[in-house]
Amino acid sequence: MTLSAARTGPGTVPEAIGLARHEAEVRADLARLRLPWEPWTAARRAGGAKLLDVIVIGAGQFGVAVAGALRLRGIADLLVLDRAPEGAEGPWVTYARMPTLRSPKHLPGLSFGIPSLTFQAWYSATRGGAAWEALYKVPNEIWQDYILWARRMLGLPVENGAEAVDLVPHADRVEVVLADGTRRVAKRVVVATGRGATGGWARVPGVAEDLFPDLAAHTREAIDFARLAGKRIAMIGAGASAWDNAATAIEAGAASVTMFARRKALPQLNKGRASTGIGFFEGWQSLPDADRWRLGAYLDDMQSPPPHETIHRALAKPGVSVHFSTRVTAARRDGGAVRLEVENGPSGAYDFLILGTGFRVDLAHEPLFARIHGDVALWQDRYTPPPGLERPHLGRFPYLGDAFELLPRTPAAEAATEAAALGRIHLFNMASWLSAGTLAADVPTLEVGPDRLAQGVTARLFAEDFEPIFDRLVAWEEEHELESTAFYAPDHVNTTAR
Repeated sequence: MTLSAARTGPGTVPEAIGLARHEAEVRADLARLRLPWEPWTAARRAGGAKLLDVIVIGAGQFGVAVAGALRLRGIADLLVLDRAPEGAEGPWVTYARMPTLRSPKHLPGLSFGIPSLTFQAWYSATRGGAAWEALYKVPNEIWQDYILWARRMLGLPVENGAEAVDLVPHADRVEVVLADGTRRVAKRVVVATGRGATGGWARVPGVAEDLFPDLAAHTREAIDFARLAGKRIAMIGAGASAWDNAATAIEAGAASVTMFARRKALPQLNKGRASTGIGFFEGWQSLPDADRWRLGAYLDDMQSPPPHETIHRALAKPGVSVHFSTRVTAARRDGGAVRLEVENGPSGAYDFLILGTGFRVDLAHEPLFARIHGDVALWQDRYTPPPGLERPHLGRFPYLGDAFELLPRTPAAEAATEAAALGRIHLFNMASWLSAGTLAADVPTLEVGPDRLAQGVTARLFAEDFEPIFDRLVAWEEEHELESTAFYAPDHVNTTAR
């Protein structure tokens, strides 16, 4: 029985058929669909060097998805860069401290519309249908294995240990400067760096910088939880990541974790679950600015609660307490401890401080954009919200074009050479949220967002490579359709005026 039959046969539970047989099925599916498309872009050079078509910065789930969508569209001359070693890209085996994904297991994942590339197909083929049925949610490390497998199946070129530190846009290309001083150059660049690389974490006024790294850390940083055994931990924030870290600390033997939250209670409804339909995915970008702002402000105000599994995990052992309606006014070094001053909460000494304050979007604080952030259009440059809907932090989100490209600060500058250069950089991470919704944010949009971006990049590459593509069309003589007939006239090939 083939894998497809095993998956779709009525009343059947597929057996584990092994990775080799499953990969053969994937290759067969790609061949049936004639994928990837034949390469079609035009070779171009700049400064004596050949230009790549696209560089993707980030080899996490969205970087791989974007590169895969481009590769399937026949854009083969691409490169993915990631500063992490292979297997440590993205958050899943680094700072994502929940044991499983928050998303349900049945989402297609990195499938590109191909059933054999779905997570379910890969998991069932390697572990069997009974294991799939028993699976509640996807463990982080298994999801990371799946991303690496999809990347390998699509033959995506990834350069690990390559940290992009600067973007230098030109009228016809973008240079990506790496930490070691070397450069990679492409016609276009996609920044697919996830949640964290959008401006750092949300700072807390009054928290002294000299607490880091020995007495304080943010949830997205490496934390030696074994070192915190027996310690008193203070946590600022009560969102999902804060609870994940509180649970991890208690499980590692921390004496206590005291959490401080400004809100009166935890959010109760995950409005994000009600905004993940195809209408939201496909329609957000086409809404008028006023509606995009109104929708974004509403979802930002509502926030999402921590998953119930996370709360149960943190409270499974004694030691975690939460203080609502509190505000940390100061955190400073006091010998070998952290001295916290808290309004409406227990001030005092703690052994370590963790900031579970989430991420901010502010390109001015993201080193990769240091050269260009002052020229990039932000929402505050393009839209003035009505009274009552002012949200200054949302105004700092970049205002992106329909292919997620950066735009200049003023519409009048869009025809300038500098504007064309900025437009060669496509932003596909959490900073695109206000412009495009969650297309570059969460697992449910992996099946929609990367292909939307790939469509836009494909159209722009075709337009800018049009002359050599047209010349190639004129010169094409591979099939003489009438050669076997009495009407074959080779002297009349390519006689149509251009």
